[in-house]
Amino acid sequence: MASLSSTFLEIAFIIYLVAIFLFGGSIRDKRHKSEKLSKWTIAAVSVTILGFLTQVAYFITRWIASGHAPVSNLFEFTTAFGMMLVLAFIILFFLYKVAVLGLFTLPIVVLIIAYGSMFPREISPLIPSLQSHWLYIHVTTAALGQAILAISAVAGIIHLVTVVDQTKSTKKTFWLEAIMYVLVVTLGFIIITSTFKGLDYTAEFNWIDKNDQEAVMMYNLPAIVGPHQGELLTDGKLKPLFDLPAILSAQKLNTVIWSVIVGSVLYLVLRLIFRKRISAMIQPFTKNVNLDLVDEIGYRSVAIGFPVFTLGALIFAMIWAQIAWTRFWGWDPKEVWALITWLFYAAYLHLRLSKGWHGEKSAWLAVIGFAIIMFNLIFVNLVIAGLHSYA
Repeated sequence: MASLSSTFLEIAFIIYLVAIFLFGGSIRDKRHKSEKLSKWTIAAVSVTILGFLTQVAYFITRWIASGHAPVSNLFEFTTAFGMMLVLAFIILFFLYKVAVLGLFTLPIVVLIIAYGSMFPREISPLIPSLQSHWLYIHVTTAALGQAILAISAVAGIIHLVTVVDQTKSTKKTFWLEAIMYVLVVTLGFIIITSTFKGLDYTAEFNWIDKNDQEAVMMYNLPAIVGPHQGELLTDGKLKPLFDLPAILSAQKLNTVIWSVIVGSVLYLVLRLIFRKRISAMIQPFTKNVNLDLVDEIGYRSVAIGFPVFTLGALIFAMIWAQIAWTRFWGWDPKEVWALITWLFYAAYLHLRLSKGWHGEKSAWLAVIGFAIIMFNLIFVNLVIAGLHSYA
């Protein structure tokens, strides 16, 4: 059953790639001028729904194989987040019929699934604190809330790519290109981890954890940074340049550093080949966008996603924390950043409704909000040690 679930996920990944090209065709189809959906758009949405149903089949079969909701490690949660993002897109597409939303959403979904697939896929028994029905209530609701909020960032990126003048260098072009750079770094992570995974690279370290206990840490990439008081056990492997304190996950920070290096090289190669910013390369796909409609999609995504996120990431989380750890709140890094995310989107709604921050201002806020979500997903989970850190 576990192998069947992996097959479903791989098929869904391929289907999403096909859907991206179909959405691209729907945008570039200049023959279609009526208000009805073009054949390209209908095909793209149909294929996307097929991909979503296939990924749901992955989710169900993995649930059956593991005996619990498949959201207990970084691979499972990240792929579930990608599935929720597709669901949020499908719902909003049928509300607003904006094809360009799919062209920008699905590449992010593909990157998220590919990113999650680089982590261990093994099914492991749940630790006692996770053996609760609140696992799927809290985590799936939080993932759905974040996915709906993420659509606002997709709408924001479309809005910014459309309105930011690419003919001159400004703060706006810098920050918009920074968003594209982060996406390329994510691609760099996938490339470097896939490469060394194919080479079956491993290196073992003895180290001292935050409880002053000896432990063993396994590296799957050459060590640029090492664990606290680390001693390399594997012969012929790269020795780290320096050690990190025990509060940081050295092995995972090492992966982040490699991703930045490879992603930066890839970004520079793309800039040299095309001789323009990546945001300028994709701008032609948004030239016929209705900015008022895109702005409305961004706002509605936050208006719907915010209460869902509040339920999943705060209220349900506090109930589970009381049951599992006998306290509602413990200032764990993940809890802190969930609160920061909630406060940010509360500020977004306040600025939008009370101060009239529409259009470009609202788009920048939505993008910043998604950056906070991604920081929580990637950096907090991988680098900062805490109760919520995924192994």
